Amino acid sequence: MKSLFAFFLILFLSTNNYGQIHQIFEYNIDSILNFKNIVKDSISNSFMEENWDTSTYNPYKIKVKKYPFNISFKDSVYSSPIDRKKVITSRYGWRRRRAHKGIDIDLVTGDDVKVILDGKVRYVNYHSGHGKVVVVRHYNGLETSYSHLSKQLVKINDTVVKGQVIGKGGTTGNARGSHLHLEVSFKGTYIYPEYLFSFNEKNNIRSQNIWVTKNWVTPYIHNSKRQSAILICNTYEEAIKRSKKTKQIYVIKKGDTLSKISSKHRVSITSICKTNSIRKSSTLKIGQKLVLIQ
Repeated sequence: MKSLFAFFLILFLSTNNYGQIHQIFEYNIDSILNFKNIVKDSISNSFMEENWDTSTYNPYKIKVKKYPFNISFKDSVYSSPIDRKKVITSRYGWRRRRAHKGIDIDLVTGDDVKVILDGKVRYVNYHSGHGKVVVVRHYNGLETSYSHLSKQLVKINDTVVKGQVIGKGGTTGNARGSHLHLEVSFKGTYIYPEYLFSFNEKNNIRSQNIWVTKNWVTPYIHNSKRQSAILICNTYEEAIKRSKKTKQIYVIKKGDTLSKISSKHRVSITSICKTNSIRKSSTLKIGQKLVLIQ
């Protein structure tokens, strides 16, 4: 603070003119702001141009390998993808022995489906499993995918604004009943959507600066039937600290099942089995020790 005061004092004495000081100060502030905007625009352009392939659902052959990685948002809220109350029927996680890399939101066939953030349409097609799908890339590098549509209402390379209708809900592809399958990815790596977005009536983006650890891109750690406990990492230091998994030894008691242990300790059954080299059908013995990684 003292050095800042000294700077202005010297500047005043050298010019002895308040108008000149104000002009110099204003010029420097404008220069800094302009430089920041140039950097931001440059980053946005690089995100929008990288691997821009309109014929492939996921064009990133080399996915993110360095963790944690950072995602920033200019907004604090997103637009709901549907007009009705958002009811999540299946979450990101392990489901029926497969990775479920998005969330399923209940809707009625024909309902409007809206893009949640500003961006540009990268992919519009019929894709195996997803059915009729629209993929939008956003200016912070994220992509959102809207699947099982009955109708697509945008074209490749269209610029879209958040809240714009991009399709109609349906059951195309591998869908058990009408719903919207929403996926969120960054450079080809699928992220737990609820780590970034709060799917309530407020439509909050959880933080404008989020660090993503490996935990939030690993489906088998999560259970598709319930929301995982969410702790946002706002700094690199927080992310590094939380990346260090804690191990707990659990001793099997009478009446214990993998399902009960999973529910009580918020660790997926698949994670328990992988960590302890057992099967889901394995018999648990009283006194047996299991390693739980959280």
